[in-house]
Amino acid sequence: MQDFAIIWDWLDFAVRWLHVITAMAWIGSSFYFVALDLGLRKAPHLPPGAHGEEWQVHGGGFYHIQKYLVAPDNMPEHLIWFKWESYTTWLSGAALLMIVYWAGAELYMIDPAKADLAIWQGILISAASLTVGWLVYDFLCKSGLGEKPTFLMVLLFILLVIMAYGYNQVFTGRASLLHLGAFTATIMTANVFFIIMPNQRIVVKDLQEGRTPDPKYGKIAKLRSTHNNYLTLPVVFLMLSNHYPLAFASEYNWLIAALVFLMGVSIRHYFNTRHAGTGNPTWTWAVTALLFIAIMWLSTAPLRNDTYEESEARPLTSTQQVFAAAEGFDEITSIIPGRCAMCHAREPFYDGIHRAPKNILLETPNDIARAARQIYLQAGVSVAMPPANVSFMEEDERKAIIRWYRDAARDLPFSLAAK
Repeated sequence: MQDFAIIWDWLDFAVRWLHVITAMAWIGSSFYFVALDLGLRKAPHLPPGAHGEEWQVHGGGFYHIQKYLVAPDNMPEHLIWFKWESYTTWLSGAALLMIVYWAGAELYMIDPAKADLAIWQGILISAASLTVGWLVYDFLCKSGLGEKPTFLMVLLFILLVIMAYGYNQVFTGRASLLHLGAFTATIMTANVFFIIMPNQRIVVKDLQEGRTPDPKYGKIAKLRSTHNNYLTLPVVFLMLSNHYPLAFASEYNWLIAALVFLMGVSIRHYFNTRHAGTGNPTWTWAVTALLFIAIMWLSTAPLRNDTYEESEARPLTSTQQVFAAAEGFDEITSIIPGRCAMCHAREPFYDGIHRAPKNILLETPNDIARAARQIYLQAGVSVAMPPANVSFMEEDERKAIIRWYRDAARDLPFSLAAK
């Protein structure tokens, strides 16, 4: 069991690697096709039904691309579908959510100071919120609001802000922003799976059976694709936010998230306008910069951390109690604060550190018991912490950490070994 934590951490790394790779593929193809669509030009020689064309050069060759607004007269023999990038990104992201936040709910997801939830309750809220979010969004799109795209985008923004605030009332700051990213990514992938792909299949089937496809299916798919285009950059920010306490640990992290969505709109508006050849809205640079300055200012609000007294008064979970009661824990509680608490403190005193990295606190015995796995991986089996060994942690101290964790892990059931 003591080595299962290492296996679990490598599983986290492998799934995260897959998630990043597939996200790059999905985002890349999405941005490319939006730019291509906006850059199409009319030409007198276009075949019947063609909406526009574009010439591109890449990799030493020229590409001649034509778009049919509805469909060509005949079904081509070879047709490439762009869908697995989206599906694999979401599936790997869902797996990562389970590995990090569901399996590590005690440390990363549940904040008893906000909502004293059982682990199963936190997981249920996590999973249900993603489903409910899609249902609400889909209902809005299928209502008459689909004919008012600007108003619909405003409502979508309001929905996202409400979810940001709601998540922050239940989960840790880190989990709040991550779940908001997962919430948004679920909408994006569900757009592909439930709307865009089925509509394209209807058009293909009509072509195969000799019918003229209805243009409404392309119009519906285009609306959802546009939403995905504007949501992409904020989702990337939210997925990265778990590494930056200034983003997730601020009292106003939900407002930071709201401003990030507006930044996504301003950035994409600039590029979309340029690609369409309809202007050069450089004013979006100033808007984006001002929004980012506002985000930096909001991040200076006080962190929502418990005090020393609250940390010691908060009951440990059954897993944490095993580490607190393990042989060698007294020695560890004398090592970690001296070597790590200069940064991992409620008020860090190491020069240049203003927020505890990843908001992990290591000042009290209860803090240490809660972060047992992280201490073992970062300062025991690896030398990642302290960075560059600035606090001169000795080799025998690292060995003491390993002995303590492994002795405790032997008494843990398999289901708790990775927590």
